[in-house]
Amino acid sequence: MKFALPETLADAIALLAQADARCLAGGQSLVAMMNARLVSPSTIVSLRAIPGLDRIEIRADGGLLIGAMARHTDVARIAPASPAAALLSQAASVIAHPAIRNQGTIGGAIAHADPSADYPPAIVCAAAIVHIAGPTGKRTVPATEFIRGYYETALVPGEIVTDVEVPSGPAGAVAHYEKYSLVDGDFAVISAAVILAVEKGRCTALQLAIGGGAPTPIRLPSAEAALIGTPLDPSDVAAAGRMLAAAADPIDDFRGSADYRRKLIPRIAARAIASAQLKLRHGHARSA
Repeated sequence: MKFALPETLADAIALLAQADARCLAGGQSLVAMMNARLVSPSTIVSLRAIPGLDRIEIRADGGLLIGAMARHTDVARIAPASPAAALLSQAASVIAHPAIRNQGTIGGAIAHADPSADYPPAIVCAAAIVHIAGPTGKRTVPATEFIRGYYETALVPGEIVTDVEVPSGPAGAVAHYEKYSLVDGDFAVISAAVILAVEKGRCTALQLAIGGGAPTPIRLPSAEAALIGTPLDPSDVAAAGRMLAAAADPIDDFRGSADYRRKLIPRIAARAIASAQLKLRHGHARSA
C-alpha cells in the first residue's frame, strides 16, 4: 500500500485516477473499514496538505462555504449568524465524541453517506450545494441529489468533494437539530433537522429533513407545505409527521427495527419543530 500527500488539488485528482486509490480526509470511516478488511486500497491519497480545503467562510448574508477538510470541531464552533450556520453547527457538535470530532471532516462524512450520520439531514434541510472536482473539471450537485443511497453518492471514480455551500436560510428563521440515539455519541436511530420561521403565530417557512429513516434523508415538500400557514398545532404537526413516516424506508438493525424507526419519525419531527418554536419565543431568531 502506498501513501501519497499531494499539495495541489490537481495532483490529488491525478493520484485518485489510479486503480483502487482511496481518498483520505479525516480517516474516521476509511481507517475503520480498512481495519475490518472491507476495503484494501492500493494507494491512500491524503488531502491534508492541500491549501484552503479546510477553510470556513461566513458570507455577508450568513451563508457558508465549508471546505471539505474542515473538521467537525471547527464546524461546531461556527458562529450562528444564520439559520444554516446554526443548523450545521448543531449537527457537528453531536457527532460522536471529541476525539472523532477533532479528526473527522465534513467532506469525508458526506462522501461516506451513512444514512444515520448527522450531516446528511442537515445539508439536505439547509438546501446545501456540494462542490466536486475530478478529472473532467468541477461541478456542483444539490445535497438532495448528492446522497443517492446507502453509502452511495453522486461522486464518480477520481472525484472528490471540495466544498459544501450552504445558503443562509429564510430571514428571521431559527434552526434545530434533534437526534435520538441509544447512547451518547452513537449514530442516530432517527434524527430531524428543521429550519422554521413564524409570523403572527403562523408558520411562514419550513424546511425539514429526517435522517436514519431511509437510504437518503427524507425531505417531503408536501409535508412542509401542509404546515405552511398553520399555527403548528400538535394535530397539524402530527399529520405532517405521519406523511414523513409513510415516505420512510427504514432498516432493521441492532439499533432498532424498521417499525420502531417509522414510529419514531413523527415524534422526533414534532420534537424538533417544538424546540424551534421555543427558540423563536425566546427571541433566538438567528441563533442555534
